[in-house]
Amino acid sequence: MIKNLFIDLDDTLWATYQNSQESMYEVYKKHNWSEYISDYETFWQRYWSINEGLWEEYRQGRINKHQLKTERFRKLFSGIKEWDDNAILSFNNDFLTGTTTKTALVPGGIEVLSYLHRYYRIYILSNGFREVQSAKINRSGLAPYIDRIILSEDAGCNKPHRGIFQYAFSVTNSRGSESIMIGDSWEADIEGAHNASIPSIWFNPKENPLPQQSKAEPLHIIKDLKELLSIF
Repeated sequence: MIKNLFIDLDDTLWATYQNSQESMYEVYKKHNWSEYISDYETFWQRYWSINEGLWEEYRQGRINKHQLKTERFRKLFSGIKEWDDNAILSFNNDFLTGTTTKTALVPGGIEVLSYLHRYYRIYILSNGFREVQSAKINRSGLAPYIDRIILSEDAGCNKPHRGIFQYAFSVTNSRGSESIMIGDSWEADIEGAHNASIPSIWFNPKENPLPQQSKAEPLHIIKDLKELLSIF
């Protein structure tokens, strides 16, 4: 019997792409970066591609948090402008602080959580940074429906590593046999749940194909969060 729902935050509940794009535009304007890349959409797509690649490396433990935060800006301006680490960390702080003020959610997020929280314990399980995840949850209205936030920084390893799930079970006094993982990232959430030997639900709004080489088999694949209302 399922009692515990471990749910990813970024792009599963909190609209990461939209919120990050808005926050980065504010940083772009503040620092007059149109001087270097005149079109913001070009700037943003360049940043997002670099950031996604670095997050994959971070999940796999090939780079650390500091490297992720500095390299995404260093690579963004590679061949255009050189910044020292102090400047880059200042840019990163502006960006992360800005994201905590953004409140856009994935459609259906509040409705679904308010329903699920009546019957299940709801835990956020995230690789996101400690300094921003709680603020994002509080300001976007998700907090009343969440029993605890479990972050990879506290666990000492990232999804999809089995260890973060074992840590999550321990600190929430949960059993894997009574738990399920819900998330949008195949690698972090679905492969992670497979590594931890718990069932999963893949939130796949873009209807991406199933990875061919993966052994993970989610119980359900949904493209709208409201589909969870008929599953639970």
